[in-house]
Amino acid sequence: MTPSVSPEHLPIAERVEELLAAGGPLPIVAAGDPVLRRPTRPYDGELGPALLYRFVDALRVTMRAAPGVGLAAPQVGVALRIAVIEDPAPVPEEVAVARGRVPQPFRVLVNPSYDGVGPAGAAFFEGCLSMPGWQAVVARHAEVRLTAQDEHGRAVDEVFRGWPARIVQHETDHLDGMLYLDRAESRSLSSNEAMAERWSQPTPHLAARELGFTLPE
Repeated sequence: MTPSVSPEHLPIAERVEELLAAGGPLPIVAAGDPVLRRPTRPYDGELGPALLYRFVDALRVTMRAAPGVGLAAPQVGVALRIAVIEDPAPVPEEVAVARGRVPQPFRVLVNPSYDGVGPAGAAFFEGCLSMPGWQAVVARHAEVRLTAQDEHGRAVDEVFRGWPARIVQHETDHLDGMLYLDRAESRSLSSNEAMAERWSQPTPHLAARELGFTLPE
């Protein structure tokens, strides 16, 4: 008799095939699962082109269904350095201006890394599909330089600003075993209900004053 193998110990291609076999959006892993706390392995062709494209498409379907503006492979239990991002930015103009939120087309990031560009930072509430129901203020680089490959293996070397820079940082952090709460101002932690009732302003200045935390200069 062949001993059974738990899904997390399957060879990575088999694990992905098993996930895709169910069809539809993939299950999103919640905080507390060790896969979200381990650095991912760099992608080096483990899936092959056809399986990679199917996996990327499943990430896109899952991200849109959630809905979210980014999704990293470990959030569906796959410890590979792959993420997808997309943001139609359906927000009021004052919010878009305050947060630098502009539409971001669908992008695949393979083996991404980023560096801050310049000293400017920005602090805003953000949330995570792996921690549903909560948001907190996170100070991040206002501008980053991203290096990566796309799903075809072509080099990416691009500067992101505003909200797209925040998305890039959030998703790349996932690939390093970090959650946004690791970088958040703990006193800002708010339920989605509190966000809707109290903290929907374009910036978190009122929340900082009322909840007793300091925003970066």
